[in-house]
Order: sequence, then structure tokens, then C-alpha cells
Amino acid sequence: MKYQNNATKVRRLILISIAQAFYLGQLIEQIDRIPIERFPKENKGLLRCCIYKERAIVKQRIMSALGFGVEEDDELTSLAAYAKRALKRAKPVKGAILSVLDIACSGCVSSRYLITNACRGCMARPCTLNCPKQAISVVNGQSVIDYDLCVNCGRCAQVCPYKAIIKVPVPCEEACPVDAIHKDDSGKAVIDFTKCISCGQCMVACPFGAVMEKSHFIDVLQHLANADKKEQTIVAMVAPAIAGNQFAGNLNQIAAALKLLGFTRVVEVAGGADITAKVEAEEFSERMKQGDKFMTTSCCPAYAEAVAKHIPELQPMISTAKTPMHYTAEMIKNSAADAITVFVGPCIAKRKEAENNKNIDYVLTFEELDALFAARNINVTECEASELENHPSDAGRGFATTCGVTEALLDATHKDVPIHTELIDGLTKQTVKDLKRYAKNPDGCNFNFLEVMACEGGCVGGPCAIGKLQSARRAIRKIAQKQ
Repeated sequence: MKYQNNATKVRRLILISIAQAFYLGQLIEQIDRIPIERFPKENKGLLRCCIYKERAIVKQRIMSALGFGVEEDDELTSLAAYAKRALKRAKPVKGAILSVLDIACSGCVSSRYLITNACRGCMARPCTLNCPKQAISVVNGQSVIDYDLCVNCGRCAQVCPYKAIIKVPVPCEEACPVDAIHKDDSGKAVIDFTKCISCGQCMVACPFGAVMEKSHFIDVLQHLANADKKEQTIVAMVAPAIAGNQFAGNLNQIAAALKLLGFTRVVEVAGGADITAKVEAEEFSERMKQGDKFMTTSCCPAYAEAVAKHIPELQPMISTAKTPMHYTAEMIKNSAADAITVFVGPCIAKRKEAENNKNIDYVLTFEELDALFAARNINVTECEASELENHPSDAGRGFATTCGVTEALLDATHKDVPIHTELIDGLTKQTVKDLKRYAKNPDGCNFNFLEVMACEGGCVGGPCAIGKLQSARRAIRKIAQKQ
């Protein structure tokens, strides 16, 4: 799995425990025991001060998996009570997608530069000479930083011949491309949702697993369990990234495994990507003929949110084409209005997009799907092949990687319109600055089509992808290049 570390492992184990209890019909009875089972009295492998804090953190992780923000926990309400509320609700609660487990947050010290014992107190002393604030002095033969003067410019680290000066980051703050996460008065992480674009990079970056997404996990389980009773059609809309070695077995075996879980139909969102590419290509040709300087892609919801909140001047350049998920869900609802649509992918921002789209009922991540397979003891490689719907082009499946959207557009664009492409491979603090620069000076851009992906590597690099990035990219590229 991608990001194989203890934080990811714990998330997965909790999801499996919830699903197993649900399938046994004992969710209400067993859910309050999960924290105790995770950390029994004799447990010696504690990461924190005591088992009681560990159990409290597991409780908040379960709350998040049930779709609740930990901010609303009063510490007196049992997990069984939360589970009952989750099972009774008709729809997930709208609002912020991410939630910070304050008791799991370590309260990292502010980002700063640190002089290590590799410092040799050299005669050249470029660190002292290049510091604009004279914050560095030499004491007993070693350089020392006066943090009252230091402005974190990093020039000392750049010039040190021994690389003895390192930056000690705050991982979540460093990862956020739009500075939406900061410390409160107690030193704990807080997300500013007026800035947050739901990209999930802080969740991936936090080494304490203190940032969690509010899930649709229990809602989807409910529908799968009641499908036969209510004679419902439940459609799994699988993202193009699923072809990138996310699960063992081929696409037809994954479709069979999804149907074993209870999904009635399995539809490839890559078919919707073909529509997005066609619409974007036509729009690109029209814009270039009318004299626009450039156009950018529209399929990444985290990027669209970043533009809306942080780069509004770029809004006129974004394509008006809808996302592949939108077109796929629209097609399903047009043919079966009562169908329950569940997008399955590596992206957290898709939950925010789903909130604003009446045709998309739920979003399930690859991590969550993997936990469901584990809870039901489904081995994908042992499943007999089952048909997928929506038969996309290879280019549509290529949408999941960087350059994939561009290549699909190149195939669909009228050849009489010259196209010069540029790529933003992952939103970072720097690439957000680049986007602002492009918007302010479009005449200075040497491209007329800009592909933007919030995650490095494309959707296969999403925060809830479980395949290794390079392997996933190779698998997708191999499919896309068949055409």
C-alpha cells in the first residue's frame, strides 16, 4: 500500500474492525470495545503516555470513520450513540471534509532552521556573513542561531559547506499548498476551512495521523446491506486510477469483487473522462480562435477549489467542462433515477464535489474499499471476471496520471488549432505562486493549454491511493499508450 506507515496501518485496521462488526450485525454492541481491543491493559507498544490516551485517539478515529467531526465530541457520548446516529441518517452531514484530532496532534514546534553537530566552526563562516539579520554567531567553536532574530529565510542552510544546517518543518503546514493549517494558542493544528481546498495533503503528511477525513464508509455499508430488501441499484463508479495497480488482479476481477460486496453495477469513470476531453477540446478550439491567451483543465476538484478561494483571477481561464465523475453520474441517473451512485477513488476532494452534485450520493476511497475487501475476506485475484460498464478509450483511462488529460485533449482537438502545453504536477506553495503569476501576466505565458493536478503524479498520487506511485503511473501509461 502507498504511504506504508503506522498511521496508515491504524486507519486501515479501524476501518476493518468497523466493517467486521457491521457485517456480524453487532456494530452497536461492539463498537465501544474497539479502542479497548486495540489497546488492552497489558499493551506495551504504546506510542503515547498511556493506554487511556491511545484509546481516546482511537475513539476519535472511529468517529471520523463514522462521518462525524471530532470537534463535536463531548467525551461523554459513546461510540454506540454515534453509530446509531450514523445508521439512521439519510445523508452524510455536509461541511468540512477534514477533521483534526487535537489529542493526537503532537503540537510540533514552529518550523525553524537547526544547526546540527556536523558544524565544524569553519573559518569561512558563510552562515554568519550571509544572514540578513545577524542572527548567527559562533559560540565555543560552533554556530548558534538566535531565534529571536531569525526570520527563517534559509540562507544559512544554502551556503553551509558541510550541510550542517537543516530545516525542521511542521509536516502538515509544509504540505498544505494554500497555508490553510496553522497552530492555535495551545500549539495544536487547526484547519482554516475558508482556505482549505480538501486536497488531503496534510492528512498524508502528518506523522501522528492527527488529520482524518470524515467518511461515507458507514453510509455505503448501509446501502450495500439493504440493497436486496429495498431492491436498490447501487452503482460503483470506479475512478480511472483504479487501473494503476491499486488492487491485485485486473479490472474485471475488481468489478467482480465489488459485486461480491453488494454493488449491482460497476461503471468506469474513464468513460466520463472521454466526455470531459471532448468538451474541453471543443472549448479550447473556440477560445483560441476568439483570442484567449490560455485555458486550464477543470477535472481536479481540489484545483478548482484553490482557484475559487485563492486565485480568482484565474477563474476565467478554467474550462467549463465538468469532471469525469460528473458526466458518469449524470449518465447513470438519466438511465436509472433511483440508483445509488458511489464514486470509488483515491481522492478526498471528491467528497466536496459530491456535496454539490445531486447525481453523486457517496464517495468511497481506495483505502476504504481495501478495508471492505479485507473485512469480507475477498481476494480479488481469486474472483472470476465480471463486466464493467461505460467502455472508455485508453486515453480516458490515462486521465489518472499527469499529462494524461493533455494527451486526451491532443487526440480530440481540431488539428488546425496549434496547442502548446504546460503542466502543474501537484499543488505546492510554489506552484500556487506560479499559477498566480500566470493569471496576472497571461501575455508572458509561452503555452496556451495548462494541465493542473493537485496531487503529484496525478490522481494515482492521491491521498487515499494504495498503490505505489511509480508502479501505478507505469500501469496507467501502458494502458494509455495502447491507442
